[in-house]
Amino acid sequence: MVFSSTLFLFIFLPIAVGGHLLLPQKLRNFWLLLVSLLFYAWGEPQLVWVMLATIASNYGFGLWIGKLRGTPAAKRALAVAVTVDLAVLAAFKYAAFAATTANALGHALGLPALPVPDWVMPLGISFFTFHAMSYVIDVYRGDAEPQKNLADLALYVTLFPQLVAGPILRYHEVAWQFLGRKMSVAGAAYGMQRFLVGMGKKVLIANTLAVPTDRIFALPPEQLGLGTSWLGILCYTGQIYFDFSGYSDMAIGLGHMLGFRFPENFRWPYASQSIREFWRRWHISLSNWFRDYLYIPLGGNRRGDWRNAFNLVTVFFLCGLWHGASWAFIAWGLYHGTFLALERTRWGRWMDALPRPLRHAYALLVVIIGWVPFRAPTLTQTWPFLKAMAGLGGPPEIWPILQFLTLDVAVALVLAVLGAAPLLPWLGARIEAFGKTGDFGLIVRHASALLAIAAMMAMLLACSVMLAASTHNPFIYFRF
Repeated sequence: MVFSSTLFLFIFLPIAVGGHLLLPQKLRNFWLLLVSLLFYAWGEPQLVWVMLATIASNYGFGLWIGKLRGTPAAKRALAVAVTVDLAVLAAFKYAAFAATTANALGHALGLPALPVPDWVMPLGISFFTFHAMSYVIDVYRGDAEPQKNLADLALYVTLFPQLVAGPILRYHEVAWQFLGRKMSVAGAAYGMQRFLVGMGKKVLIANTLAVPTDRIFALPPEQLGLGTSWLGILCYTGQIYFDFSGYSDMAIGLGHMLGFRFPENFRWPYASQSIREFWRRWHISLSNWFRDYLYIPLGGNRRGDWRNAFNLVTVFFLCGLWHGASWAFIAWGLYHGTFLALERTRWGRWMDALPRPLRHAYALLVVIIGWVPFRAPTLTQTWPFLKAMAGLGGPPEIWPILQFLTLDVAVALVLAVLGAAPLLPWLGARIEAFGKTGDFGLIVRHASALLAIAAMMAMLLACSVMLAASTHNPFIYFRF
């Protein structure tokens, strides 16, 4: 079940939000836990036990660590908890990759092959594992008290708006919201508006750009020309941003409807002027998780330039591996880690001295090239695509491009360029300021508000029409 589906919009969501509103405060968490489990089990009933086992084990670990907190034994208890969580993640997500890699090396050495597990990976396992780890680490650090109510801890892990694709909620930041939260008409209205914006991003832009992206990345290398390859990666650059930021907007909007306040996950990342800035704007909840729970404990930037570079590359190696069990994701992580390390050197000072447009072009180019291994099915398929982008691929005729660049794709690309820049917030701020200048300004402000409502209704109608005519449209980050 995905947010951008008629089943979710017209059946699940009204029941979930309506029940939450009608029930008394003391039953709301239990109700949300039930509908969240239903949401997860709808698509993967046979593997819901993995998530339930993770919740139960970390509930016990949290109580254990809480009793030992302040003693050396607490660190050992935390090590056990984190090891168990990572072992479950590794078994389902990385065992097949590890066995395949070992077999490739073993074949060269003449060793017998290992069996390759064919286990199905539970939906959103990376996200709910990181939530569980955040809980036990926060309890160990004293940032949060052990949760004695198993249902409340289960709700923290399973809360359906953020369950399978984030934002990643760190326990100490949101624990109080499970004990008491206030709902308001203004909050619900903002939530609905935010949800509709996210749905528009996903359905109208990301889904449209997904079609040429999939077709171009499926082409054999000899058919990849300069224009075709650049069109493919530019479509994917728009698709992944509007797909994932659209999901985050919808999750944040759903949170507001239920009285929760989730952290922002995107802040116009394609407006960045460095890779450092990009990672302060892209998937912010994941960046903050790795920063607080891995980068800083490794020493951060406190132990010299070389150690800092090592820490950055290590963190982004693991960030790439978190995204998927493949060498392509690892290459993507190492690529970003390398640029982050370079920007801490003289290279970074040179880049900072460039004019603003050149800094922006540099950051955008690095990010776009990095999306190639992220999107390519395997690392070996990355190189032909990069060669084509460099003009070393197939012939650069116009016709192959035009068969992918249809009118709806061209419109979606224009909307993607406009939507990736902070133009609407800038315009909103200008209208708000102008609205305080007099009667005419007030009229303009009210007119813009009515126009925004009309735009939201039109967006809902357009999304509903497209959803009714389309088939399955999963979010990219559901596979992580």
